[in-house]
Amino acid sequence: MATPKKNYNTLSLALHKKLKGKLEIKLKHPLKNKDDWSMLYTPGVGAVASYVAQNPHEANLYTSKGNSVAIISDGSAVLGLGNLGPYGALPVMEGKAAILKSVANIDSWPIVLGTQDVDEIVAAVKAIAPTFGAINLEDFSAPRCFEIEKRLKEELDIPVMHDDQHGTAIVVLAGLINAYKLTKRSFKDSRIIIQGAGAAGVAIAKLIKLHAPDVHIIMLDSKGIIWTGRKDLAPYKKQLIKDGIIFAEEGGDLLKALVAADVVIGVSGPGSISRHHIEQMAKDSIVFALANPIPEIYPEDARRAGALVVASGRSDFPNQVNNSLVFPGIFRGALDKKVNSITDDMKLNAAKKLAALVKKPTVGEIIPHISNPKLVQTIASAVK
Repeated sequence: MATPKKNYNTLSLALHKKLKGKLEIKLKHPLKNKDDWSMLYTPGVGAVASYVAQNPHEANLYTSKGNSVAIISDGSAVLGLGNLGPYGALPVMEGKAAILKSVANIDSWPIVLGTQDVDEIVAAVKAIAPTFGAINLEDFSAPRCFEIEKRLKEELDIPVMHDDQHGTAIVVLAGLINAYKLTKRSFKDSRIIIQGAGAAGVAIAKLIKLHAPDVHIIMLDSKGIIWTGRKDLAPYKKQLIKDGIIFAEEGGDLLKALVAADVVIGVSGPGSISRHHIEQMAKDSIVFALANPIPEIYPEDARRAGALVVASGRSDFPNQVNNSLVFPGIFRGALDKKVNSITDDMKLNAAKKLAALVKKPTVGEIIPHISNPKLVQTIASAVK
């Protein structure tokens, strides 16, 4: 098994301890003299408070609301590490905030909740929503994440996006569009296997199906292929079958599902895909092993087993298929355009625009790098 040359775990622990977190607050205007204090705080701030109270629709113009995003988590599904709780989620939320500021100049606030009760989470987010221009839900476990997002989208007048679902789905579809070009495949009648039926897997399946209605998607959870013959399916999995998003004639394991498959997308856990699995797939197969920080299969192992195009969710391997490519631009566009929601059309448009940034896809580049200077504005332009 191939492993990275640097021990980023040790390096990251040392850096975080030195910095004491990744974030700090800086003023846009200094508090240096009496006039500064009088304008930014009392007595001048009273005039601003009264004006905004009477004209709440202008809060975006007079407060930080117009350029701020709340990054909210209960820590129930942190990366590929599982239910770590709020303290385990906090470093990741800080990381998301650092990305938003660094690449999209968005001020964002990591907020971790000390509850995993759906009603309490919805109530907490609604209570703090007036402070923010948008809500980024992060690392909520399935199926709770579906209900939380649905209720908040219905009850708030600002954009709410569960990034693990939709950001991931957008970047996966973009990567697939270019991988299909490279391998001279057509989405029509091809077979895509999704290993993992959580938040990301469900959203990926739905967005791919919107883009290519004729594609054949088979999804697996921890108990194998999801199909109508199983009596243990959660309601949301039954709905995927009912809506024609996924289909399988019979049950079985991943090895069975991958026979002659064109694509496997891993959104499950570390080491769940082996070289033997990849050997069952069609020639020049496409492998997206997206579990973080340890993928389902390391890229070198997948290539040795016959895969032509391989992607992971990590920045230290080629083809990083990671939602960090998408969410800064989505929120930049949402704040700038003052939209109330992120629609399916916006997600599809974003995926196509992201794919188009790679003019000539290669085995080592099916997706733009996070440092691409056109990335944020390209994605932001998809929000209309």
